[in-house]
Amino acid sequence: MGSINPIYGSILPSLTQQALQSNYLSFTDAAGGNFAQQYLPEVYEQEVERYGNRTLSGFLRMVGAEMPMTSDQVVWSEQNRLHIAYDGCYIDDDTAADAGVVTIPTNDNAAPWTGTNQAINVINENDTVVLMNVNSGVTIKAVVSNVAAGGGTTTDVTCLAFQEVNLRTLGVGAAGVNPIKLFVYGSVFAKGTVGNPNKSAQPQFTQFHNTPIIIKDRYQISGSDTAQIGWVEVATEDGTSGYLWYLKSESETRLRFDDYLEMAMIEGEKAAINGVDGAAADGMFQAGKAGVPGFTAVNAHGTEGLFAAIQGRGNIMSGFSAGTGISDFDQILKNLDTQGAIEENMLFLNRATDLGFDDMLSQISSGYSGGTAYGLFENSEQMALNLGFSGFRRGSYDFYKTSWKYLNDASTRGAVGTPGIDGVLIPAGTSTVYDQVLGTNIRRPFLHVRYRASQADDRRYKNWITGSVGGAYTSDLDAMEVHFLSERCLVTQAANNFVLFQA
Repeated sequence: MGSINPIYGSILPSLTQQALQSNYLSFTDAAGGNFAQQYLPEVYEQEVERYGNRTLSGFLRMVGAEMPMTSDQVVWSEQNRLHIAYDGCYIDDDTAADAGVVTIPTNDNAAPWTGTNQAINVINENDTVVLMNVNSGVTIKAVVSNVAAGGGTTTDVTCLAFQEVNLRTLGVGAAGVNPIKLFVYGSVFAKGTVGNPNKSAQPQFTQFHNTPIIIKDRYQISGSDTAQIGWVEVATEDGTSGYLWYLKSESETRLRFDDYLEMAMIEGEKAAINGVDGAAADGMFQAGKAGVPGFTAVNAHGTEGLFAAIQGRGNIMSGFSAGTGISDFDQILKNLDTQGAIEENMLFLNRATDLGFDDMLSQISSGYSGGTAYGLFENSEQMALNLGFSGFRRGSYDFYKTSWKYLNDASTRGAVGTPGIDGVLIPAGTSTVYDQVLGTNIRRPFLHVRYRASQADDRRYKNWITGSVGGAYTSDLDAMEVHFLSERCLVTQAANNFVLFQA
């Protein structure tokens, strides 16, 4: 009987799993065939998390709250200053008699007044005032001897200085030449005089409003693709882990939508219509102009986000460099003194500014030596090697700082780099407001979210499935559609206590 030699040379299979010279396949041996093509590749089931936790939401949960609303607009009122003060005053030196007359602009159209708040003169005769030249710092205290209207847009207040012969030392000239700030600190009356102040200072308030926007997202997968099963082991950002089928993409859509809910509240802008927010005609989103589907002049309002609120009504710190010393930061403290002087504040910073604060704090320590500060750590140099300061006190203020991932992420604000937004200072605590729904005064965080909700529909976070796949049978579409919707806006109260850090 004849014999058949192996077509691949002398390679013979073994009856047992034993490595022998006769059954060895060489990876590079052409005679032994291509080993790599005879076996399936090694496939990792687990997904590599090369970007770590990719979600950005959580900021508003730390500093605010969420409350329902039923209207298209949320309106709130904020107190104005308690004491009587005027900017942009001046002493007109047309005649010698005007040397003691201070002119107070009381109309927006009279320079140097600008803005929307009309000044009303509530100064009375016998009021005592302090007059300060804004440029030179010269200060004179005087008593008001006469108050007379001056043409409708100004009011002339005759002041008699307690010490000086007249007010010329403050500087004279037309409006804007020698700007004077005036404030009332009391009054003075002679014995046995008759008469009371003839003007009453009525409390004024400033009203603000914001409008909710509708945020949507959608995920779709065809029925055929749902049959192509491919399991992937994942550890999602929401804390769950395990194996996901085709709904892994749906999971990421949900996480992205969660981030949109917060990012829209931070970056939101009101639409500029004819140069005025909220006007009704010729909107930049009006149909036929911007081409946004479904937009008309009625709903082209946008919403005011955190950054826009601070830029419009808050404080801007430009060119702040925490690594160069404490002087820049002290400017912020001086400005906070002129505002609400809220004791506890939170700093949300990008990485560069966060490290700059650490450098600044380490250098002002009394135990600073050789690049390391250890005086605040029980004089232990080893303890001071942890140079990440999470909280500190300066003056009468407490600050708690953290690195804000939204400003560092390369797919959001971290992609901007410099110049950009370096951080934000947010006051901690609450403010007292009147709730029209509850009919009582309640305390709310300075920063909070209002969402549309009623007994019929809660639009805080809506989620539903349509199509004919995945258990839903609502249409003849051979696919599964997962829908997300929310309608909300951000309320930034007392924005004068917020600080935005810009490069």
